[in-house]
Amino acid sequence: MLKDAAPRVFWTADQTLPAYPPLHGRTTADLLVVGAGFTGLWAAVLAKRENPACDVVLVDAHTVGFGATGRNGGFISDSLTHGLTHGVHRWPGEMELLLALGRENLAEIAAFVAEHRIDADLRLVGKTNVAVEPYQVDDLRRAEKLHREYGEDVTFLGRDEMRSDVDSPTYLAGLRIRGTGGVVDPAKLAWGMLRVAGDLGIRIYENTTVTGLDRAGPAVRVTTGTGVVQARQVLLATNAFPAPLRRLRHFVLPVWDYVLVTEPLDAGRRASLNWPEGQGITDAGNQFHYYRLIRDQRVLFGGYDAVYNFGGAGSDQRAGSHRLLARHFYETFPQLEGVRFTHRWGGMIDSTSRFTPFFGTAMGGRVAYALGYTGLGVGASRFGALVGLDLLARRSTPRTGLRMVRRHPVPFPPEPLRWPVVEFTRRALARADENEGRRGPWLRVLDRFGIGFDS
Repeated sequence: MLKDAAPRVFWTADQTLPAYPPLHGRTTADLLVVGAGFTGLWAAVLAKRENPACDVVLVDAHTVGFGATGRNGGFISDSLTHGLTHGVHRWPGEMELLLALGRENLAEIAAFVAEHRIDADLRLVGKTNVAVEPYQVDDLRRAEKLHREYGEDVTFLGRDEMRSDVDSPTYLAGLRIRGTGGVVDPAKLAWGMLRVAGDLGIRIYENTTVTGLDRAGPAVRVTTGTGVVQARQVLLATNAFPAPLRRLRHFVLPVWDYVLVTEPLDAGRRASLNWPEGQGITDAGNQFHYYRLIRDQRVLFGGYDAVYNFGGAGSDQRAGSHRLLARHFYETFPQLEGVRFTHRWGGMIDSTSRFTPFFGTAMGGRVAYALGYTGLGVGASRFGALVGLDLLARRSTPRTGLRMVRRHPVPFPPEPLRWPVVEFTRRALARADENEGRRGPWLRVLDRFGIGFDS
């Protein structure tokens, strides 16, 4: 069922986009944004909207949306903390503020899409977290209680109720969470933002790799392979790709994640799923799947087999991971046996040790960065862009006062130690899934030191 799956991203397979030239020669900018994914696009657009006179330049080593922005599953969330449970564990005293900021951020994204008539298929239908092992049923019960304590709209679904909503024999229970996010076509959102950026007069350069940052009096001298930008301020939004500031690379782990998309479902197969609201679904293990309906009644199915390779190397095609996903897909939805896959791809997630982004400045405050969304960047990237702009402007805001913003995560060790430590941890997480969620000594040590593998 995989043999005809095209090795390319579904979202961008049929898109014809404008091409932007590389930067050649010398230029200047009030603000240079490095990285044209969601964080960079938001930073450029928000800065220009705040100050139309600001000369904003946006550069990318590849093309706009080349990385996680154009490759993700199209889930959008109001969470800034990789989920409520994780946030309460990390920052209990700030959780009310984090929730309020996250909800405001998501509402502003929806308003932006509406204002600019971006056809991104944004549907704020929430999501469902499903239990596929008996111990996970109790986990969902505890999560339901926590969500209610924070005023979230949640419904616990028993096995029959869950299967009446979305039908899979693997489901033992579900937690339906509404009002906290939904689904979107991420590429169409990015292209819509790109259109707005062009309308605002933002200069965009593709295939322009930043090779150096140096102080140059009151400015920053930014060198690329073919040019130089003298920028008053710089915002780094490179995410999983190597940052021009080498010290930031200690905090980012490039993890490879893989995705499949099916052919369109006929009416009978579509009806066999139920799934009336079309919400995104995740299962409750450490190694988890995410899946959703997309246009033309296709199913997108991804996750589970996140991979870190020595030195961060990898490929967007990994036959073993795609085969594993296909097997899990048919186990989840046996009524779809015989449905073929039309697209397969992978991409890098910029993970941090605490599973949430980190922020900061360098070069006397002339350079800011926002990195490390760990798979939840479609929505949180706008918040990250705002934090970066706040830091450059030296503004004291509710965002910049957060402990999440003021403190960095624990760095990852360098190679050759990094790969064995990550692999050992990955295996410990798999053993926890096999052992009714019970965390072994290594994971408990990581928990004690604030390393985020409890998400």
